[in-house]
Amino acid sequence: MSDTTTDNSTRTGDDQDLGAAGSQLSTAPVEDSPSPDLPSLGVIGWARWFWRQLTSMRVALLLLLLLSLAAIPGSLIPQTGINEAQVADFRERHDVLAPVYDKLGLFNVYSSVWFSAIYILLFVSLIGCIVPRTWQFVGQLRGRPPGAPRRLTRLPAHTTWRTSADPEEVREAALALLRKRRFRAHAVGDAVAAEKGYLRELGNLAFHLALIVMLIAFAWGQLFKSEGNKIVVEGDGFSNTLTQYDDFKSGNLFTNDDLEPFSFDVEEFTGTYERTGPNRGTPRTYETEVTYTEGADGEEKNALIKVNKPLEIGDAKVYLVSHGYAPVVTVRDGKGEIVYQDAVPLLPLDNNVTSNGVVKVLDGYRNPQGKKEQLGFQAFFVPTFGGSASGTMLSQFPALDYPVLALNAYHGDLKADSGIPQSVYQMDKTKMKEFKDADGELLKKLLTPGETMTLPGGAGSITFEKDIKEWAGFQVVQEPGGGWALGGALAAIGGLAASLFVQRRRVWVRAVRGDDGVTVVEMAGLGRSESAKVPEELGDLAGTLYERAPGVPDPEPDGAPEPDGTPPEDPGAPGASGTTTSTDTDSQAVPAEGAEQQ
Repeated sequence: MSDTTTDNSTRTGDDQDLGAAGSQLSTAPVEDSPSPDLPSLGVIGWARWFWRQLTSMRVALLLLLLLSLAAIPGSLIPQTGINEAQVADFRERHDVLAPVYDKLGLFNVYSSVWFSAIYILLFVSLIGCIVPRTWQFVGQLRGRPPGAPRRLTRLPAHTTWRTSADPEEVREAALALLRKRRFRAHAVGDAVAAEKGYLRELGNLAFHLALIVMLIAFAWGQLFKSEGNKIVVEGDGFSNTLTQYDDFKSGNLFTNDDLEPFSFDVEEFTGTYERTGPNRGTPRTYETEVTYTEGADGEEKNALIKVNKPLEIGDAKVYLVSHGYAPVVTVRDGKGEIVYQDAVPLLPLDNNVTSNGVVKVLDGYRNPQGKKEQLGFQAFFVPTFGGSASGTMLSQFPALDYPVLALNAYHGDLKADSGIPQSVYQMDKTKMKEFKDADGELLKKLLTPGETMTLPGGAGSITFEKDIKEWAGFQVVQEPGGGWALGGALAAIGGLAASLFVQRRRVWVRAVRGDDGVTVVEMAGLGRSESAKVPEELGDLAGTLYERAPGVPDPEPDGAPEPDGTPPEDPGAPGASGTTTSTDTDSQAVPAEGAEQQ
């Protein structure tokens, strides 16, 4: 076969031809190098330059990094939209930092101007990146792989051999082989052009599109979300209306009409705990049996709500988030008439459910003189009392093994009618007076179930009933866009994996008849980046094609000595000694890896 040759007159054209064949392996925009003699840009020029910078991939990645960094203060600093009490406590403890945080918007990071600016710029940047690249990628899919360069031996991975098969037969065999290997292939002149690995660019576009979906889902969820908490005692119920919540937070575009219409009754709460070992007191079972209805006239259904297994009703999810005890107490006046009887939810203070709260008697009570008055009792409850030897009202175990209720008694005005909202778990004592015992001290007593504390001077009594109920704390969450955010995250992972592990590459096969009438076959491969996969794949393809178009020996030069007893090798095989290449330093032929092993 004839040697491959290169001369300076054709080198420039070859480079241009190779550049065309290697183009469009990616849809990444190519930046033009600026000319030093260009005139000033002007307003339109500067606007175009700014848009190009904003929609570049590096700026999008930079904005994504800034958004991640901007979210850190929202995790470390108390937020008004999550816990206003913690924000108020932070203000009291940090007189210098609090005003600075206010000016920077660090108490409300996700609604601040600077966070919104980064968010919107990232959104615009991603769209500006994706739209032109998608359009270009669609154009590539509708087109065909580019034709073969003039000199395939200039590509990084290539091989060549001579065969007795006709060029048309070689090209048809190559076309069938490449299509069988899932290449997009077609014949162009005297060569076959093929390409595969489009999934790489598709994965890249899917990744960035998934980021946009996640950004939209996050914004949608923040604007229309709602989150409320409610404590419900066994036997009581809850209706999903705004007035039923103990506390409620919502997004800026949320309205009361967006609340899912449902209601439920708490039938029973069940909690079991480890009795022995290093995990003593650790909950083993936390579950609540409820009966719920959807809408005003919905059918009653039973459900079991567990930790991390919420009840889903429409777009709302009802989570079980807390638990405590609600001792039942009965308050009587001096005449023995019941003025208050109910289960009083108390808030736990530790893992063993040491609890405190208040009992407020607002209406129906008259003192021994017949005047209307209000009663208040400070309550401490332990489900498992350690005995008088322990010296403290601290529970020893979270289950109801030895329940004890400690009460302090007050009378007067609870200021419930002052118009200022009050916590049901705290008591304003500014207008309350203490009940005194025989020693002139604050009246207090430890009660076990069934015991009664009598108020002095015929003021009445309070009884700790044997019926001790439990309460369950629920969090009702409506956050639209959660499914879209999850889908976007999964799509982003899949797209990133495709863009990292799939390589886009091209293969060309040229078959032409040489000067001596023997067909010369050239094969070359080109990838977007250097990789061992391209030469390995090319070697495998060349070996398979060689079986269909086997090589023939090179013609012996005149006067060459005959081999004497030396076993002949297959000189026509890809990479064998019969394959010759130019000795030009800038166009050395590098056989495809693995081809010579076929």
